[in-house]
This record gives sequence, structure tokens and C-alpha cells, in this order.
Amino acid sequence: MSSINQQSSQNPGLNLVLFSIPQSLLLQLGTGSILLLLTTGKLTAKALESIGEASEELFRGDRLPILPFPDDSEFDN
Repeated sequence: MSSINQQSSQNPGLNLVLFSIPQSLLLQLGTGSILLLLTTGKLTAKALESIGEASEELFRGDRLPILPFPDDSEFDN
């Protein structure tokens, strides 16, 4: 029994049927994916913020056309 315990402690990682994945590789893949996720989240937030600012500029009052406003005298008749 002690040889089985020693073998598993010497080769830590994910032991599948045909091959094993080392623990350091799993850690590298996990770290890389988390960093990519954080970077993508920040870029998405900046993009949404810039789209919001652009739409706000689009609907500002000084850039909209001036519409003719009806007089009150037209409605009184």
C-alpha cells in the first residue's frame, strides 16, 4: 500500500485512464484563462461606455434639427 501512496505523491495531477495531466499544466491553463477573462471584461466595459457616450452625443439637443412649433392661434380656430 505504501508504494501506491508514494507513486501518487510523486506524480501529482489529473490521472486519466490513458495519460495524466501534470498539476502545473492545469494551473497554467487556469491562470491564463482567468487573465483572458478579466482582460476581455475590462475591454467590454470600456467599449460599452464609449458606445453610451457616442449615443449621448447623438441625442444632444444642439445636433437635432429644429422642428417648426405650431402657434396657439392655429388651434383656436
